[in-house]
Amino acid sequence: MTNENTRVALVTGGSGGIGRAVVERLAEDGMAVAVHYAGNKARAEETVAAVREAGGRAIAVSGDVADEEAMSAAFDTVEEEFGGVDVVVNTAGIMLLSPVATLDLDDLDRIYRTNIRGTFVVSKQAARRVRGGGAIINFSTSVTRLLFPAYGAYVASKGAVEALTPVLAREMRGKDVTVNAVAPGPTATPLFLDGKDEATIEKLAKVPPLERLGVPGDIAEAVAFLAGPARWVNGQVLFTNGGAA
Repeated sequence: MTNENTRVALVTGGSGGIGRAVVERLAEDGMAVAVHYAGNKARAEETVAAVREAGGRAIAVSGDVADEEAMSAAFDTVEEEFGGVDVVVNTAGIMLLSPVATLDLDDLDRIYRTNIRGTFVVSKQAARRVRGGGAIINFSTSVTRLLFPAYGAYVASKGAVEALTPVLAREMRGKDVTVNAVAPGPTATPLFLDGKDEATIEKLAKVPPLERLGVPGDIAEAVAFLAGPARWVNGQVLFTNGGAA
């Protein structure tokens, strides 16, 4: 158990990329963190070990974000270990690219399952369990504004997340819980870089006026803001992209 004044965060997809950066940033702010993973237990345990080595408190929890029973059990584990949940960050997501004309509808179903159903499943648990003074933070993408070709299915899924976020914020009336979304721009993560050649990466790095790709730490700073001091920001989508959109 943690000190009763310690805030507790659950980060889905917390074992790599932006998720790991979020875990480490919230731990720096003194939160106890639950590192959620779906398939890569070793990577999640590495993230937990890194937090503990830095003097923080962390555990790993597993489960398919689209499986209601699995995520209910994950929340149970966090509450049993740390005494409650104050912050839930939905970083878990998948990105499969294709022009609409040649889209494999099985890929569309996979994207839907993780990015839309998964966000709803986790949000449902969060809406019931996050303590007063807490925050629910979803993840969209700046491609909803940048409109890159081949991102249609991915953007459609994240557009759904953007639509859900302010509705849930209003449903949380009277509970002192904020609900916002972060919409990263091009960010140097394995998910983003996979399958892109050097010329494409250089071109994307020139899109923001700051003329670089984001790094996971840039996104984690925005999450820490929404999870901590930003109590008057609610029902919003925070575009975190260096001015790209």
